Amino acid sequence: MNRLLILVPILLASGITLANDSVDLPNTVVTASRVEQPRSAVLAANTVFTRTDIERLQARSVPELLSRVPGLQQNRNGGIPSYFLRGTNTNQTLVLVDGQRVASTTAGTARIDYLNIDNVERVEVVRGPRSSVFGADAIGGVIQIFTRQPEPGLQPTLRLGVGTDHIWERSIGLTGGNQDTRFALGASLDESRGFDRTTDNVGNDRDRDGNRNKALYLNVTHALNADWQAGLSLNDQRGKNEFDDAFDLNPGNPEDQFRVSSYQAHLQGQLTGIWNSRLELGRSFDRNKTVGSGSPWNDGSIETTRHSASWLNQLALTPEHNLTLGSDWHKDRLSSTNAYSKTSRENWAAFAQHRWSTEDFSTEVGLRHDDNQHFGTENSFNAALAIPVGDWQQWILSYSEGFRAPTFNDLYAPPGWGGNPDLNAETSKNWELQWRGQLAQADIEAALFHNTIKDLIAWNTGTSQVENINRARIQGVEAAINATLLGWNSRTAIALIDPRDRDTGHTLQLRAKRTISQDFDRQFGAFGIGATWQAFSQRYSNPTNDSTLSGYAIFDLRGSWQANQSMRLELKAQNLFDRDYALGTYSRPTGPFPAPSQTLAYAQPGRTALLSVTWTPQL
Repeated sequence: MNRLLILVPILLASGITLANDSVDLPNTVVTASRVEQPRSAVLAANTVFTRTDIERLQARSVPELLSRVPGLQQNRNGGIPSYFLRGTNTNQTLVLVDGQRVASTTAGTARIDYLNIDNVERVEVVRGPRSSVFGADAIGGVIQIFTRQPEPGLQPTLRLGVGTDHIWERSIGLTGGNQDTRFALGASLDESRGFDRTTDNVGNDRDRDGNRNKALYLNVTHALNADWQAGLSLNDQRGKNEFDDAFDLNPGNPEDQFRVSSYQAHLQGQLTGIWNSRLELGRSFDRNKTVGSGSPWNDGSIETTRHSASWLNQLALTPEHNLTLGSDWHKDRLSSTNAYSKTSRENWAAFAQHRWSTEDFSTEVGLRHDDNQHFGTENSFNAALAIPVGDWQQWILSYSEGFRAPTFNDLYAPPGWGGNPDLNAETSKNWELQWRGQLAQADIEAALFHNTIKDLIAWNTGTSQVENINRARIQGVEAAINATLLGWNSRTAIALIDPRDRDTGHTLQLRAKRTISQDFDRQFGAFGIGATWQAFSQRYSNPTNDSTLSGYAIFDLRGSWQANQSMRLELKAQNLFDRDYALGTYSRPTGPFPAPSQTLAYAQPGRTALLSVTWTPQL
C-alpha cells in the first residue's frame, strides 16, 4: 500500500506538466454560506459534482459519487453504511436534501445510500466545521444534495439498467415549462438480489441480502414577476433492505422497511436594490421498521419527523461588503415502539455572516447562536482571510467551530439503553490553511487542517450510560487536482490524516490514514471511456487498535456510446480485478451467553457489471 501511495507525487506532477486545458469546474457554490456565491469567492474547502459529472462517471449511488471527495471515507458494517469526513464520525457530518436535514433524530445519521442518483442534479460538500452557518452536526462538514432542476421546453428521459447480482434499474423523468413556470418530475425503481455479506454461513445468514428502492421526485418553480420566485420540491424514497442478523445464534430473515422523504417550499425575491430575501418551509421524515429478526426484541419501528422554517437575507451593502442574516427553527418528533422518555424538542437559531472582498484580500466572519429546548445553547464562530498572490494562486487561513447535538438515543433512550438527559453537545475547533492555484492550466487545491473535538459522547462502562467523556484530535492534509492530460480528463483526490483519541492515544477505528482516488475519462467522438482507481491504507477495526483491516486498491472501468441524438448506452465494471477486502467486522457468539464471541469480517462486493440504456426522445 505504501508503494502505491508513492505514485501520488508522480500523478500530480504529470497533471501539472501535461495539462493543456483544465477541466470545466462548477462556477457557483450554495452550501458554504447558504447563498449562491462564485466558487472562486468561497473561502471554505469544498467539492462539487454536477449532473454532467454524475453521468460522465456513471455513478449509481450518492456514496459512490462521494468516494471521490478528498478526506471522505466510507465503510459498511453489514448493510449499514458510514461516512467519515475528515476523520469525524458519521453523525458529525450534516446531510441536507434541498436544504432540509434528513438524518434520523434517533441514530443521528442520514441514509444517503437510499437516495436515488437519478433524482440528483448536484452534490456539494463543504469540508470542515460549518456550525456558524448551519448549527448542529456540522463538525466534519456539510453534504448537500440538490434534486433535479426544472428546464424550459419538454424533455422526457427513460433509463433501463441490468447488472450482476440480478440488478435491475428503471427510471423515468420529464422536465418542461416556459420562462415563467418550470417543472421536473421523475420516478425510479431499483432492485437487486444482493450478495451474502457475512462469512460464517450460520443459519439463514447464508442467504443473499437484496434490496428494493422506489423513488419519486418533483420540483416546480414559478416566476411571480421579474423580482420574485416561488418553488416547491419533493423527494421520497421507500423500500426494503435485507440484512444478516449477525448477533443471533439462530438468525432469521430480517429486513429493514424504510421510508426517507423531504419536502421544501420557498419564496425568494428582491425587497430592495440591495436586499434579497428567501423564506423556506420544510418537512423531513425518516421511518425504519425491522421485521423478521431471529430475536423478536430486535423487531420494531422508529419514525422521526422534522418541521423547519428558515428566513435568509442577503444584503449587498457595497460592491465590497456583503452581509447575510438568517434565522432557523425546527421541531423534531419521534414515534417508536420503544418507550423513549421524551418524544419532541425544538431548536431556534440566528446567524450572521459578513464578507469583505478587495483586490488585495478577502475576509469572512460569522457567528451563530442556537437555543435548544433540552441540551441548552451553543455559539459557533468562524473567520477566514484570503490573500491572492499574483493572478494564479491564493492562500486562505481560517478558523471554524462546530458542534453535534445529542440525539434522542443519547438523551432519552428507553430504560436499560443508557440514555443520559444531562449530556452537553460535542464541540470542535478547527484551524486550516488552504492553497489554491493554477499551474499550466491545471486547477489545484490543497488544505492543511487541525481539528480538536471535546465532550465526545461515548459509553461509560462504569455508569452503564453514555457520557461526555472522550476527546479527539484530527489533523491532516488533503489535495485535489483537476486537469486534462493529453486529451484525458483527470480528477485526483488525496488525503493523509491522523485521527486520534486524545485520552488513549489510539487511532480512531475504521479510518485509513492514507487514501487516493483518481478518475480518467476521454471522449472519442460518440464513444467515451473512463477508469477509476482508488487505494486505501490499512485501518484499525476496534478502538483499542489491536486488530486491523488490510489496505486495498480497486479499479473500475466504464464506457459509453452515444448511438444517436436520443440513445445512449453505458457499460461499467467495478472492482474489475475482483479484489477481496473488508470495511468492517462483526462479532458472532459461539454459544449461549456467556459464551465468548468470534470476530469476523463483513464481505464486500466482488467484480460487478452494469449495462444501461438511456433514451431521451426529441420532442
